[in-house]
Amino acid sequence: MPPLAGKRVIIVTAHEFEDVEVLYPVLRLSEDGAMITVATLPKDAFAHFHARTLHPTKPITGRFGSTVPFIALAEGLRYRHVETTALDPEDFDALVIPGGFAPDFLRVDEPTLRFVAEMHRAGKWVCAICHGPQLLISTDATQGTDTVRGRRIAGVEMIRDDLGNAGGAVTDAAAVVDGNVITSRCPDDLPEFCRAIIAALQGDALQGPHEASARPRNPSN
Repeated sequence: MPPLAGKRVIIVTAHEFEDVEVLYPVLRLSEDGAMITVATLPKDAFAHFHARTLHPTKPITGRFGSTVPFIALAEGLRYRHVETTALDPEDFDALVIPGGFAPDFLRVDEPTLRFVAEMHRAGKWVCAICHGPQLLISTDATQGTDTVRGRRIAGVEMIRDDLGNAGGAVTDAAAVVDGNVITSRCPDDLPEFCRAIIAALQGDALQGPHEASARPRNPSN
């Protein structure tokens, strides 16, 4: 039996997501048997805030052109696609928040913020990579949670000041586990990020920084 058989993972994203940070977890976690749901904001949400020309029929699109639903993956096999309008934390064991510019949309969407807070309070795994922790910052600020505040946290360089200002202890590691929150720095850390998620879903989560030197952000150092 696959190690994640019966586990339910939701990936929440929006327009201008970091393509590989959505696609890699879909493939890697489904490979181990997890049931994957990709939830996106309604296509017309925050149209005035979109970086590209937006048409009513335009699919949710990543920075490099990947779409949700995915062109190359048949919906209903490795994943299913829903909108974020009616998510129930009881339906999932873990939440994954990819980066890119999508967190800018998600962090001002009240239903998404409530869902992240409910997942956290229910003790479900809350996982974010790259710019994804921006959504955690806003969840803490609006929902009174502590997904960043008081925790060791990782994120891309551009948001590390924001994480520190939000009360996080910024940690330069490929993956960081603190309580039920898992964070990573960048696309190069996706293998370590997914390994930490898999371990957590199997009940083998190792608290603290993981493989800090697995892929240094500046290889010349």
